[in-house]
Amino acid sequence: MRRFALLLGIALSARAETYTLTLKQAVDRALVQNPEVVMARMDEMKANQAVRYASSPFTPRIDLGSGAAYSNGFPLSIDGSAPALFQTKASQYLFNRPQSFAVKQAKESARGVGFASGEKSDDIAFRVASLYIDLDRAERLAESATKQVESLEKVLQTAQARVEEGRELAVVAQEANVNLLRARQRLLTLESDSDYSGHSLASILGYSAGDVVQPVAGERTPPPIPQTEAAALQEALTSSKELKRLDSNFAAKGLEIKGDKAQRLPRVDLIAQYALLSNFNHYAQYFQTFQRNNGEIGASIQIPIFLGSRVHALIEEAESDQSHLRAEMQAARDRITLDIHQSYLDIKKADVARELAQADLDLARSQLSIVLAQLNEGRASLRQIEEARFTENEKWIAFYDAQFSAERARLNVLRQTGELRAAIQ
Repeated sequence: MRRFALLLGIALSARAETYTLTLKQAVDRALVQNPEVVMARMDEMKANQAVRYASSPFTPRIDLGSGAAYSNGFPLSIDGSAPALFQTKASQYLFNRPQSFAVKQAKESARGVGFASGEKSDDIAFRVASLYIDLDRAERLAESATKQVESLEKVLQTAQARVEEGRELAVVAQEANVNLLRARQRLLTLESDSDYSGHSLASILGYSAGDVVQPVAGERTPPPIPQTEAAALQEALTSSKELKRLDSNFAAKGLEIKGDKAQRLPRVDLIAQYALLSNFNHYAQYFQTFQRNNGEIGASIQIPIFLGSRVHALIEEAESDQSHLRAEMQAARDRITLDIHQSYLDIKKADVARELAQADLDLARSQLSIVLAQLNEGRASLRQIEEARFTENEKWIAFYDAQFSAERARLNVLRQTGELRAAIQ
């Protein structure tokens, strides 16, 4: 069993693929291959077919068939028609206000599903961008953590050597060992985060779960965002696909109410039929005149007299749904307002944190330069050099954290304003 598990693991590893993609390439692939996006497009196609189905009664429906039968005595009817060798029927709605509103409702519902599909695409684009940033961050932090481990290993070696020489207390080596173990633990965590993010990104892009996505190395230009919070809020409320979807659903419910109320109106259908009668049903014995070819065309008019309480109940139910949608729209507007406000606060905090991290990093690099100069003069030890390098890598980690936090906050603003995909392009 152990050999089988080992062979299986080797086989799965051999089949796994590594894909190196830019952020734009990752988002473009997700918008085509992501399963959730594909299902949203299927829902959109289904809604468009529902429009065709609702419109079909307004186009002629023609049925061909035969009503041939043997009759004994008076020729009885078959489904309301006299027995015939060949017959055809045609019908079409001419005036049917409930069905007309049903067609409009289906079109509005299809429009709402289109907004829902776009909303899902925007959500997937943001999730892909966030995963991509997390993966890039984890890899950069892991690189800095690897350098820290290397520096701490040298510090531990130096400390152990000095302890053996009697120039340092044993606690100094113990402290260096604890610092090394702590750095290794953080490196393992970062490597695990990088591995999981790479597999998660591959999965959301439509690759298999065993594949891995690798971000392209290099700096990305921060995406531009509206200069003021008010401008961003106005743009978000105007372009929000969620609000458009809810507004479309609200309009569709209004058309449903009109359709329910229109059930009180008359209905007119176009009716046409032709029948070729046979000589085997003894028509001549019961009718003064008989001809084999028969046809008619006309209108079927229905006038509702009493509809009961069903229509009133349907109207009240639809009005209740409209009230619910109205409350959803208000809640969505409030949430968008708060999200925009919080995003701009996050951007301010991230920019300040990045500025501080940059200054702190510059200070650490200057201090390392001083220690290197002192080493050349014989006034600093290798241990001090490695400790200074460890501190510099620690500042790099803080800088990367601040940098990626600022980028994620900007992406969130672009998601709210509907400009995320355009900005990534």
